[in-house]
Formats: sequence, structure tokens, C-alpha cells
Amino acid sequence: MQILAGVHKGAIIANYLVVAGGGGGGLVGGGGGAGGYRTASNVVLTSGATYTITVGGGGAGAASRSVAGSSGSNSEISGTGITTLTSAGGGGGGSNLSGSPAPSGGSGGGGHGSSAPNAGGSGNTPSTSPSQGNNGGTGDDTATSGGGGGGAGAVGANADDNGNGNGGVGLEYLSVFYAGGGGGGSDTTAGTGGNGGGGAGAVGTANATAGSTNTGGGGGGARNTSLTGNAAAGGSGVVIIDVGVVATSTTGSPTLSGTKYTFTASGSITY
Repeated sequence: MQILAGVHKGAIIANYLVVAGGGGGGLVGGGGGAGGYRTASNVVLTSGATYTITVGGGGAGAASRSVAGSSGSNSEISGTGITTLTSAGGGGGGSNLSGSPAPSGGSGGGGHGSSAPNAGGSGNTPSTSPSQGNNGGTGDDTATSGGGGGGAGAVGANADDNGNGNGGVGLEYLSVFYAGGGGGGSDTTAGTGGNGGGGAGAVGTANATAGSTNTGGGGGGARNTSLTGNAAAGGSGVVIIDVGVVATSTTGSPTLSGTKYTFTASGSITY
């Protein structure tokens, strides 16, 4: 039987969502992987203890084709009586002169377009149970299209010769989707961003779309053969915590809806 958030027999029972920052997109490149997504109920907190909330930032889009997009930063809840709850930043999208696969992370970045298919990064890295994300898609073998970044709810799509490296879909929490993967860049059909804040990839010399703020969405990848058109940054993360009662104090200016606190910046909470 599930225990609802609140105070039960002297214990404070919390429900939470922890989403990390999404990865930035690559050039000739894959979409950024979504930030790690972790949620749970029935977490026991200590009355009077202060819990530190860390909200991870999104990774920057690749600045050149010699480097992958930057990975996002971790989000966490830490404090007395609990094992630190960490969601891993999303992996950046691969770039086609980087000479290495797309980075891994909460969800993996999409692989870059190359003369041979280039795999996306691994999701759920480091490993947690249940999984906090999925792998990025593979880039195409004609050096024109990047794979989609992995999302919390699905792997990123593999690019084909016409592009279509769509970002993996995120997951829903309290009727809102979070942690969608970024779309890959392409010569023809750029990848769409995954539902949950994933940014769209770009065609030709256009700029890719950034992951949405406070969703952990991955940034879109860009085509960028003529050194115009920018890869996009991943979206910052978010932490939501609900104990069924109002906290005695907070820092970091979270928003309050009923007894649900939403942190869009790092801070703390005391019950």
C-alpha cells in the first residue's frame, strides 16, 4: 500500500522528482541527451533537518566540430538520514571531428554523422535502479545527420540518410513532461526534440533550438559544415519535493503550490 506524503507516526514522508541538466547538441551532430530523471515516494526525512537541493545546469552546445556538446550537470537532494539522491547530467551530442563517441549520462547524447554509423552515448550512467534515462541514437553513415539524444522515456532515434534523428520522449510527472532528448542536425530533415523540453535540431546553416529551461531537455544538434549555424545548449534541471506539510524554512526561492515545492535553482528546505 502506498503511503501518501505527510507526517506518519512521527516520520516525515516525502515524494520527489529530481531532473538533471540536459546535454548540449553537437555539430554535424547529435542531439544532447536529457538529464537524468528520478522520482520516488515514501522517502523518510528527519524533522528539523535541513536538506540541500542542487539544480543542475544544461550543457553548452559544441563550439566546434572537434568537440562534442558539453554534458549537463547533476541535480541532487542530500541531507540527514537519506542516501544522496542524484540524477546525472545528460550526455552531450557527438560532433563529427571529435574522434570519439557521444558522451554518456543520465540519457546519452546522439551520435554524429560520419562515414560510418557512429553510436550514441549510453543512458543511465552511472547505473541506477530504476533507470534514469536511455541511450542516444546512432548518426548516419553519410556524414550529414546526427542521431537523437536519449530521453527519460525512450531511446533517441537513429538518423537515416534523410536525417530524422528525433530526440527520445521524456516522462510525465504531475501532468508535465520532463527530460526529453534533443534532435539531431541534418542536411535534409532535422530531428525533432523529445516531448519533455528537448530542443529541435537544425537543417543546413540554421541554428538549433535549446532545451527548455527547468525540464532537463537536451539541446538540438546543428549541421554546420560551413561553420555557420550553432548547436544549442541543454535545458537546466528541476527538483520537486512534497511532504504534505508546509516547510518551516527554505532558501533558493522555490515556488509553492499547496505543499509542493519546485526548485528551479539550488537552495535548501527544512521541515
